[in-house]
This record gives sequence, C-alpha cells and structure tokens, in this order.
Amino acid sequence: MGKLVIVGTVAFDAIETPFGKTDKILGGAATFIGLAASQFNVDAAVVSVVGGDFPQEYLDLLSDRNVDISGVEIVKEGKTFFWSGKYHNDMNTRDTLATELNVLADFKPAVPEAYKDANVVMLGNLHPLVQMSVLEQMTKKPKMVILDTMNFWMDCALDELKAVIKKVDVITINDEEARQLTGEYSLVVAARKIHEMGPKYVVIKKGEHGALLFHDENVFFAPALPLEEVFDPTGAGDTFAGGFAGFLAKTEDYSFENLKNAVIYGSTLASFCVEKFGTERMQTLEDKEIYRRLNQFKQLTQFEIVLE
Repeated sequence: MGKLVIVGTVAFDAIETPFGKTDKILGGAATFIGLAASQFNVDAAVVSVVGGDFPQEYLDLLSDRNVDISGVEIVKEGKTFFWSGKYHNDMNTRDTLATELNVLADFKPAVPEAYKDANVVMLGNLHPLVQMSVLEQMTKKPKMVILDTMNFWMDCALDELKAVIKKVDVITINDEEARQLTGEYSLVVAARKIHEMGPKYVVIKKGEHGALLFHDENVFFAPALPLEEVFDPTGAGDTFAGGFAGFLAKTEDYSFENLKNAVIYGSTLASFCVEKFGTERMQTLEDKEIYRRLNQFKQLTQFEIVLE
C-alpha cells in the first residue's frame, strides 16, 4: 500500500441551501479529500494551515482516521480560511457570499519528511505556486500526481497553472472549467487539448451528470447515482478526488482500467457527501454502506445487449 500526500485547505464554511443554513462548520478541500481517502486505510498526510481559532476536535477527526496531521501548520495568532456560499434551487449554481483567506494568504506548505517519497500526491484546489512548491519538495518522482483546480486560478494565475498542469498525471476539473481552460465547447476536444498540456489522464466532473475519464483515444463515463435528495453539494468534488486518490494509493495500480474503478469509488463517496451539510455524512460513513452503494452503481451501469 502506497503513501498519499494531500495538500489543500482545512477551513470553515458557512452554507445556505434550499434545505437550511449553517453557521461556521468544518470545511476545506483537504478535509473532504482526507476523510474520503481514509475509507481506504491508506497512509495519508494532510498539508495545510489553520489559525488559532480552529478547534482541536476538528484536527482530531482526521487523526482519529489515521490521517497524519503533522503537516498542518497552526498559526496561533491567525484566523482560519473562511468561505460562505448560497446555493440556488437547482443546487448546481451558487453565489459566493464571502471569502476570507486569512492564514492561507501566506501559506508555505511543508511536506512532512516521512511523506516526501509518497507514491500519490493529491494537489487540492490552491494557488498553482503553492501546488508547485509541494511537487518541488518530493524526494522522488511520485507514481501519480493528481491536480484539482478551478476557474478562479484560470482568471488570475493562468501561466502558473499551466506550468503545474505540465507536471501532473491527472487533472480533475468540472465541465465549465474544462471549457474555459481550452476555449472549446466539446468536452472531447477540450480533453484532447488538456492532454496536450501534459496530463496523461483527464477527469471532467459534471456534477449530477456524472464524470468522464479520458486517456489518449479512450473515454470512460461514470454516471452519478440518482439521489432522492441533494442536501449540500459543498465538498462533493473534493470527496470525489479523495476517493479517486485513496483508491489509487491503496491499489498502486495506475492503469487506465484501474482508474475507471477509482472514478466509480470517487463517485460513490461523493454521493454520500451531498446527503448532509458539510462533512457530517462522511464522519458517520461505514464500509457496509459503501459496499451497498457500489452494488447500486454496478446495477445502474451493467447490462447485456444482443447484437444481431
């Protein structure tokens, strides 16, 4: 079983959806990624930064799941990164109400010594220069580097983003971001253009419409599980990435065929994440529930067809 390094935000979120609203709750890309990856019992470490206002119980939540938190810097006199958003009725669109970088503004990640030889590196959504600095700290070339990013960095740090994209094996972005990055409406053409930027694999997330995995001329599609109720989509993309990275770190098989499985595991975990506010559902998730839902995915996608 391989080691996994996760870099990203550990943060506070305040969320409003048609189903209700929260005060400050636990959030952040690295939190969701870490909780998802912990389902695979891999040797994982989170690299992030929080302020003195961040409760110890939230850090314990990760360490209790065997996620190493020695790479989480605590700036005693600082405040933790905070994001607030309001979702529209369709749950696919949202308005950002507040973004307070706080300690994240001066964040210089330090990968713990024991994880500088990790097989898998998951670069959560952060400034591309921060992502690059993590890669530069690795003492040997990782077997798999996965990058998540967003349109904000395409708007304000495109050259730096392209430099990181050149160094990664997998990029995970949503359909809108893939179109913005390439200027192409067709996701097939967009994926081809992103391949040319460096990544061997391109994962394009389409929210409730599933995810696409591209590799050379091969395409794999994983649907999203139809859910009766989507309570809070915050963190679903990060949970997908955590399931994806965690499965690859566990299996140490980086073939296209195994990446298909990683996409299904990522989609399965994301389908749980949206059922409650923030990380609440991921904290209570049990193996038997995951197994049951994986079987639902299997039934959803497998069929016999007679070709005459």
